Amino acid sequence: MITNAQSGTNVHEIAEGIFRINTPVPIPGAGAFSFNQYLIVDDAPLLFHTGPRRLFPYVRDAVSSLIAVETLRYVALSHFEADECGSLNEWLAVAPQAVPLCGTVAAMVSVGDYADRPPRALRDGEDLTLGRRAVRWFDTPHVPHAWECGLMMEARTRTLLCGDLFTQGGKGKVPVTESDILGPSEAFRKPLDYFAHAPQTRATLERLAAEEPTTLACMHGSAWRGDGGALLRALADTLEGK
Repeated sequence: MITNAQSGTNVHEIAEGIFRINTPVPIPGAGAFSFNQYLIVDDAPLLFHTGPRRLFPYVRDAVSSLIAVETLRYVALSHFEADECGSLNEWLAVAPQAVPLCGTVAAMVSVGDYADRPPRALRDGEDLTLGRRAVRWFDTPHVPHAWECGLMMEARTRTLLCGDLFTQGGKGKVPVTESDILGPSEAFRKPLDYFAHAPQTRATLERLAAEEPTTLACMHGSAWRGDGGALLRALADTLEGK
């Protein structure tokens, strides 16, 4: 469903009750690109990623096509970066009950100061109930980058909100695919190499793989459906040059 013809912002359900909001945005020097946010619809709706601040009107309208914006309860982010939380305060202004949701390090070093309301900081491995659904927070420091980085998994659909992992170039026209995304994501990563290549990268990816996700909700490009554990282990192999 196209929610804004001018920007091309569109909404598609990638797993039961989880919606990808996609806006294609060209990046100078990198060509076509896209920003995705993910809305989990439940008693306490959760938005993962806000997108850059200038995309706020488009993302707000997309969210409003699914729920009443003022009922949004959590605005979550993986790490402190413009495409993760650039419009965080705009969301807090239109959703009076919403609170920022992040890891303990992000709350301490950035979000506690930046956000107009105090964040809810999740501990590593902590579960948060949204109603019929629950999400679990995983600290993933420096994977792919940023000390405060963390990811989140929705238990009912086994959807891993995987942030910048498997970033793909292009407009992300296909909402969810079962085709290869490791090859395209590595082709996009290598010239820029935004991974930190931390010593614990394999252990972190293995921990995520052990959760056996079946949908990977990528922040840029298509979401992916299949054996997420195998794909995460393949990424670890690739990063180690295997």
